[in-house]
Amino acid sequence: MDTPLTTMDGGPLDLLPARFLNEYVYCPRLCYIEWVEGDFVDNEHTVQGRTVHKATDAPGKTAPLSDGSEVVEEVVHTRSVLMSSAEKGLICKIDLVEGEGNNAIPVDYKKGQVPTCPGEVWDADAVQLCAQAMILEDNGLVVPHAVVYYAGSKKRVELPITEELRTKTMEAAAGMRSMRDAATLPPPLNGSRKCDGCSLAPICLPDEVVLLRELALMEQERLKRKEAAKPDDREPLEESVAEPYRERVRRLYPPRDDQLPLHVQQQGAYVGKSDENLVVSLKGQKIAESHLFNTSQVCIYGGVQISQQAIKECLSRNIPICHHSYGGYFFGITTGLSHKNVNLRIAQYRTYIDPERSLRIMRKIIGGKIRNQRTMLRRNGGDGLDAVILELKNLAHKAEAASSWEHLMGIEGTAAAVYFANFSSMLKPKAENELVFRFDDRNRRPPRDPVNAMLSLAYSMLAKECFVTLTSVGFDPHLGFFHRPKYGKPSLALDVMEEFRALVADSTVITAINTGVVSRRDFRRAAGGVTLTMEGRKRFIQAYERRMDTMVTHALFDYKLSYRRLINLQTRILARVVSGEFGEEFEYPVFVTR
Repeated sequence: MDTPLTTMDGGPLDLLPARFLNEYVYCPRLCYIEWVEGDFVDNEHTVQGRTVHKATDAPGKTAPLSDGSEVVEEVVHTRSVLMSSAEKGLICKIDLVEGEGNNAIPVDYKKGQVPTCPGEVWDADAVQLCAQAMILEDNGLVVPHAVVYYAGSKKRVELPITEELRTKTMEAAAGMRSMRDAATLPPPLNGSRKCDGCSLAPICLPDEVVLLRELALMEQERLKRKEAAKPDDREPLEESVAEPYRERVRRLYPPRDDQLPLHVQQQGAYVGKSDENLVVSLKGQKIAESHLFNTSQVCIYGGVQISQQAIKECLSRNIPICHHSYGGYFFGITTGLSHKNVNLRIAQYRTYIDPERSLRIMRKIIGGKIRNQRTMLRRNGGDGLDAVILELKNLAHKAEAASSWEHLMGIEGTAAAVYFANFSSMLKPKAENELVFRFDDRNRRPPRDPVNAMLSLAYSMLAKECFVTLTSVGFDPHLGFFHRPKYGKPSLALDVMEEFRALVADSTVITAINTGVVSRRDFRRAAGGVTLTMEGRKRFIQAYERRMDTMVTHALFDYKLSYRRLINLQTRILARVVSGEFGEEFEYPVFVTR
């Protein structure tokens, strides 16, 4: 194990990685997300970059270091050199060091073409190389210049290490430390072409955040002009001022996931690893496999087993393993080390202990939930529901103006009672299935009829999806704002899923019944409750995954994305709201379908 670098008094050295200096100069927000928050995702550009560096990543011959008292005659080409400077507070891993005598030339490999800027080296690359040069100098070497090798052009470009560049590099290091210590995410670049190929655009959300910042300022001004207006007279933010700005939001957020969940419910099945695949076998015979690169999560049900090798590989690739009971109840998750973004969790705890702030968020979410329930009844409930639809509209307004947590709870309960009292109007089973799919009320633990059995399973899978997403973003899924914390209860996951209950879970159940995906033979009664058979659950899970992959238009940003990506997007926006990026008074822009 490597010994950590320390100061004279034994404390750890505060060393800045030179490669993040490059990112800081290129885009401070990118640097913060990757360095401070620890978030990173691949795209074609990052994969190509690693391919270019592959030849230099393996450590080579040790570089000759000298204090200047002797001349070293050997000429060396040393790969992947890790060095640091306590004086400058910098550390780097140099792709290649070309040495002759006491001279050393750092060489950095870049995948692209030689830029057309003055000096043919981008400012961010120049700062990174200057940091490497100064580190080499502080280790007793003479650096006449540095070199950038552009693989796309197959050309070396020399970079002089001038005093101006040295000053710029140390100023960037100081700015990078200040950014980290402030623990505040820098603003995104506004309309920059740098965002087009950035792999972190789905995390950074540059155009979305710029739009929300502008809307927050406009909303503040609007409310100042309408101080006398009642809260329930306010127009929804996304409908009142967003329209002129939607065209400025570029398609930087991926509409669908390339990776999909692997569900394994065959009792006695075994999940193992073979090369780059997860292999599912039963009694020694392979029954399915999933390429690791295409797997977003592994969901195992009941007595399904998974090998240590498969677990280790999933953890190393940030693929969560979700554990369900035989009936589908989600009760745990196996994942790697906790997300690095501790500042978000601190902001989450502060929001929780601030009743006004947490109420402000949940008023919007519960209001959105009721609006989406209303939309489901309007679309699928047939005629004769005008009074019900109007009542839900009024309840949504009341939820968005609730004065206390207890008041909001009461409104949410009333809306749920109205919605489920009319839920059966959306079910259109065939004649022979009338009794099977009769729905009188919402019941659970255990569900006493097929409809409630499917609702419970759909809600469990949706809660799992929200839990996994919250964990990947950096939240603590167990500390919610509406659902009170309880030992083992994923309260925040239950909060987040509220705006998607009707649109994802309820819609899956309605579609499964109305299209004949499930029938009476897919259910069995046991221990006073009703459950799906294994074959019926398989088809229902397929229906759920189809719903999660369904494209929907985001009303605020006016682009299409799948429900799975939508949950991820809304969770990241919630993180920005909780962190105060749009101001303390900004209300969470809940997703409401048109």
